[in-house]
Order: sequence, then structure tokens, then C-alpha cells
Amino acid sequence: MEAGTVTVTTEDKQPEAATKDLAAKDASQDGSKAKDGAKDGKPATERKRARNLSEDKRFRLFSGTANPELARKIGEHIGVKVGETKLQRFADGEVFFQLLENVRGVDVFVVQPTCYPVDQHLVELLVMIDALKRASAARITVVMPYYGYARQDRKDKPRVAISAKLIADLLTTAGANRALFVDLHAAQIQGFFNIPVDHLYASPVLVSYFRELNLPNLMVISPDPGGVERARFFAQKMGAPLAIVDKRRTDMNVAEVMNVVGDVKGRTCLIIDDIIDTAGTLVKTVDALLNAGATAVYACASHALLSGPAIDRIANSRLEQVVVTDTVPLREAAQKLPKIKVLSIAGLLGAAIESIHMETSVSTLFN
Repeated sequence: MEAGTVTVTTEDKQPEAATKDLAAKDASQDGSKAKDGAKDGKPATERKRARNLSEDKRFRLFSGTANPELARKIGEHIGVKVGETKLQRFADGEVFFQLLENVRGVDVFVVQPTCYPVDQHLVELLVMIDALKRASAARITVVMPYYGYARQDRKDKPRVAISAKLIADLLTTAGANRALFVDLHAAQIQGFFNIPVDHLYASPVLVSYFRELNLPNLMVISPDPGGVERARFFAQKMGAPLAIVDKRRTDMNVAEVMNVVGDVKGRTCLIIDDIIDTAGTLVKTVDALLNAGATAVYACASHALLSGPAIDRIANSRLEQVVVTDTVPLREAAQKLPKIKVLSIAGLLGAAIESIHMETSVSTLFN
């Protein structure tokens, strides 16, 4: 039924006066709907979002080259295929990107973490956003499972850049209307954006896994004071006590573990972190816990960057297991390492994308 049309069946026989009143009421309501629809140039019925995303012509999911497998899994979860694009590079590495589908007036989601090579994937994302904006997409939501440069979120030394803010400005200037992240290194990075930001946590996925393991005499460990809030949330969900490892960072990717704050003797320890980069801090934390009397040590993190010697360090460490998510793709050597277990957050991201598109609450996913 089109907006402004009133349908009366043969069973709707009413007195003439009542019929006139009903018609006047319907006309008033339809006029109000038409007026609302005129706000964006579309009838109100067209602006309603389809419940089944596979049938929603005003929804598209695209992916860059950073983690296409995650984008494919998200598409499977919400019942859509990843959109067709053409991405090539000139001989000097310059990005060429072209959309092969019409996105005019469409609600678009672009999946692209800024993992290694960070700068290459970042520029690729910016070019994709610009192409979508110039193709008249109605709204562009950047889905960044891993937000690169998040570790540079403040001036902790003289004459250094606040790169996390710079990247936020670049994304907004390129044309992003909204952003979706998983486990930002610091939650206050959301304030660097002048567009709506949805910040998800991988904790629900990780908690479910460790509940099934049912580790004995468990204690949750924060590897540094900055991660206490993240570890405390995990400890509450697991019903376990919390301890902190005090460390002093002497240089980038170099940390010296000082001491363990809390009694871990006889405990199974679970280290909670957001990023595992070179795994230097992780291995030193494991040694500190075992030296303090812990019986076994597990670790989990949202983003397994695993740069440089990380895989060898984990393989040669006394860790029982390292559990990570697929926010970034793992190198082949990491996938073959028995100590590393990968959990997918495609379902979590898919549910968030559905909620954003359907304009429903995302906060329920935090549980």
C-alpha cells in the first residue's frame, strides 16, 4: 500500500458520519507520514529498514584487504555477501579502488582493521571511504576491529604526536559517518571522534571460552595498571579474584616486569590484555607469576599482532595457552602453533552491525 492511500474492505460498512471522521483521521495521519518522508526525499515506507538484511536493498557490506576472511564470516552471520569491488596498486604501491555496485542512498559498512602493514591498510581504508562518499552512499560506517595508532593517545614525552587523534580526524575528513571498534587500547579514544562511535568488547567471547575450560583456583591478572578496568570486568564475569603485575616500560615494545601485586601462590593465572605485539611483556609476566608461586598461566587478548619474535617467544614460553580473537589475521606460523587458540568475533560484530542498521541498542551486546 502506498503512502497516502486508504483501503476500505466491504466488511468496513459504517454510518456516513463515522466514515467521514475516519477518512479525515487517515488523511491527517497520511499527510503527517508524507511530511516526515519529505525530510530526506523518500516516502516513509521506503525509509523503514528491512528485518532481513539479505533482502534489504539499502544495506551493503564491503571489505578491504586487511582481513577479508573476517568480513566474509560477518556476512555469513547476517546473511549477506561482501560487496564487489576492484582494488589494485600501481607499480609504486599507490592504491586504486573502484566500487562495482551501486551504493546511492545505501547504508554502507566497511570492514578494515589497520593491522600490518598498518599505513598501507589505513590509506586503503581512506580511499575506500572517499569512493563511497563520492558514490553518494547515505551513511558510511567504518568497522575497525583493530584501531591502529591507538597506543599513541597522549603526550607522555616531549614533542611527540597524538597519533590516535590524527587517525580519528583522517577518518572523519575522508567521509566516515560512524565508527565501530573492538577493544580500543584506551576507551577515551572515543572522545577523539566528532562522529558517533560504538565500542565493543571481546570479553563476552573470551569469557564463554574460559567458563567452558573451568580452570581450577583461577585468578585473573592485569599485566599493567592501565589494564585494570578490563581485567576487573573479566574477573567479575568469571567470579575470580584479581591481581596486578607492576611493570616499567623502558622503550617501545620493551618492558621490565617489577613485581606482582597480589598473592598468586597455588593459583591458575589468566592474563588479560588487549594487544599482544612482540610478546616480550607477556613472557616476562608469565615468568614473574610462576616465580611468585602460580601453578599454571594462561593468557588471552583481543588483538594478536604477533610481530617480530612473538611467535617464537610464545612457543618457547611456559604458557599453557594463548587465546586470541580474529580481529586481525594470524600469520601461518601462528596458526600452526598449538599454544595459540583463535576465537571468532564475527558473530559479535555482525550483531552490532545489525543493531546499528536497524537503529536498535548495541549495549545489550556488552553482556
